[in-house]
Amino acid sequence: MPSNLPSNVALAADQRNSPVARISVSMPEDLLAELDGMVSARGFESRSQAISEMINLQLLEHKRQLGDEVMVGTITLLYDRSVRGLQKELADLQCDHIDEVISSLHVHLMGQQMMEVILVQGPAARLQAIANRMTALRGVVTGRLQLMAATMPPLHPPHPMSMGKG
Repeated sequence: MPSNLPSNVALAADQRNSPVARISVSMPEDLLAELDGMVSARGFESRSQAISEMINLQLLEHKRQLGDEVMVGTITLLYDRSVRGLQKELADLQCDHIDEVISSLHVHLMGQQMMEVILVQGPAARLQAIANRMTALRGVVTGRLQLMAATMPPLHPPHPMSMGKG
């Protein structure tokens, strides 16, 4: 599938390749009119596609709240880089959680602002705890953990020759 297509189109293609079940949903007419407006504005192919995305988002939130599901996501931070020691504290937190932190990228913004995006993977509750520690630091303006119900393959899978050696 071409990479320039919106993610909802790629999702629709994936969904077409798997078996589907049909359900019936009743709702007030004004809510249906709002749904139809969103379907059109966002370029969904159908109401079903839009509703499936909404259900996926709610299921993802449910898994995040349960806390033990291994998930992948990002912690996005906006902070004041002039706050003494803040960048070191953020780097130290990432090192302290090396099993969960996969990669990070920071971008210098206007003035003293910095945006940092940290790719993470692990149990949802642990990722939320890491994000909470980062966003609570003095100088962090805002931060958000965004999770997806997916996991990355191991970065360094065991080599067959090293199995069983100690």
